[in-house]
Amino acid sequence: MKNILVPTDFSKNCSKAEHLGIRMAKLYNAEIHFLHLITTPIDWVKLDKLKEKHYPEIVKQIGTAKAKLRELEKRVENENLKCRTFLQFDSEQKDILEHSDHFHHDFVITGSSGTKGRVRELTGSNVEKIVRKSDVPVIVVKEQKISFPFKNIVFVSDFLQDVNEAFKEVISIAEKCGANIHLLRVNTETDFNNIELGLNPIKEFLNKFPDLEKYSMNVYNEPTVEIGINNFLQYQNADLIAMCTKGRTGFLSLFSKSIAEGVTNHSELPVMTIKV
Repeated sequence: MKNILVPTDFSKNCSKAEHLGIRMAKLYNAEIHFLHLITTPIDWVKLDKLKEKHYPEIVKQIGTAKAKLRELEKRVENENLKCRTFLQFDSEQKDILEHSDHFHHDFVITGSSGTKGRVRELTGSNVEKIVRKSDVPVIVVKEQKISFPFKNIVFVSDFLQDVNEAFKEVISIAEKCGANIHLLRVNTETDFNNIELGLNPIKEFLNKFPDLEKYSMNVYNEPTVEIGINNFLQYQNADLIAMCTKGRTGFLSLFSKSIAEGVTNHSELPVMTIKV
């Protein structure tokens, strides 16, 4: 991990994401970029200084954003890390992804509010769309206090599809943090079976990672994947939930669009998604 992007609107959960981004950048000795988007009623970039005075509230908003970005830059510099800040106007979700592609970020960390419905829009940019379309891993920070370095990471999969490269991303973080990885397979009503049979795909999957030591294998029979994850978390402490996305069309077959949105929206824990 060499370059981390943290889109932020300076909200409470985005502040948590900023803090996590700084700590992860320090752990990896990575450069970190903070990006703030402002939606204006006119093309602000082309507006001359004289006409800007007609929009005092926007001028004030821009000044506040620049001050907060400077504060973030100073915090990072105090950690002896490289930092860049960006203020963009009239931007949407695609601009965050274009920004990430342009600067070759290999990780995105951002905040989202609430656990009672849709993910909050990040200054005009739907976090869930970023999660689904990003080519690089994304961590969405939610309500629960972040415990970092992570000590327990839950990796959810059916382990029947090719998620090897995605799992390597999880291993990288786990090794840096000294974390345990809990591999979780949730059999829904369509494929209920005994626990031993459910473990077989996980065992076969682990044959590809013979050096992995700190892990557990877990199988739950539940009505839905989301219920399975929630029930597992009642018995196992976790600091991060990790799962995979496939391409730009949505999530792996295990995670229907509604399931993936449910996990990302309703989990109080940070959720990490990885494209395969």
